[in-house]
Amino acid sequence: MLKTFDASGKTEEEAIAFALAEVGKDRDEVSVEVLERAKQGFLGIGSSPAKIRISYEFIESDVEKTEEFLRGLLKHMSSDAIPVVELKDEDTMVVNLTGEKLGMLIGRRGETLDAIQHLTSYVVNKDRQKRLHISVDAEAYRSKREDSLRHLAEKVAAKVIKYRRNMTLEPMNSYERHVIHTALQDFEGVSTFSTGTEPNRRVVVAYGKAKREFSRNNNGRL
Repeated sequence: MLKTFDASGKTEEEAIAFALAEVGKDRDEVSVEVLERAKQGFLGIGSSPAKIRISYEFIESDVEKTEEFLRGLLKHMSSDAIPVVELKDEDTMVVNLTGEKLGMLIGRRGETLDAIQHLTSYVVNKDRQKRLHISVDAEAYRSKREDSLRHLAEKVAAKVIKYRRNMTLEPMNSYERHVIHTALQDFEGVSTFSTGTEPNRRVVVAYGKAKREFSRNNNGRL
């Protein structure tokens, strides 16, 4: 991405030196355009400084790109929330939206938060060769939701064993279904599989070991 920076000084050299110091570049890393040459005037009257513009290649980091996109998106949504971005490792980035009145950014069952996460992931990964996993959260919603889903999974599994019959949960997105499957993968006496199509795909908690038979006919989809 090409960036520019304008500066002025008593001379062109002074303006260029100031611009280079501001952007942290060396002279051979930029191109210089003279916008206005310095004018000495007469006895200081009518003098004007030199004005220049430098251009240089700027490669945004993943964090910078994420912050810039989210600030623009949040402003468009009339939200004063501030994104705090942390790169956990080369494959994982965590974004926490901070501020007041974050409920509108979470939405019903986290649907708005999921949409923000999806858009952010698309923008940041668009030109990357290796995909970066991005998690966007607000008010620790995701960790609270995970705890709630794990509690629900265990509660339903206990009922399935008690009554010896399958139980189907409410429609969930792929992330929530994954939490349910993971929570019950080692739960003795039950198995899980998903059925239906988006956005009404649901997890079935089955009595016994129906999971393997279903997976062969369901291509292993969650």
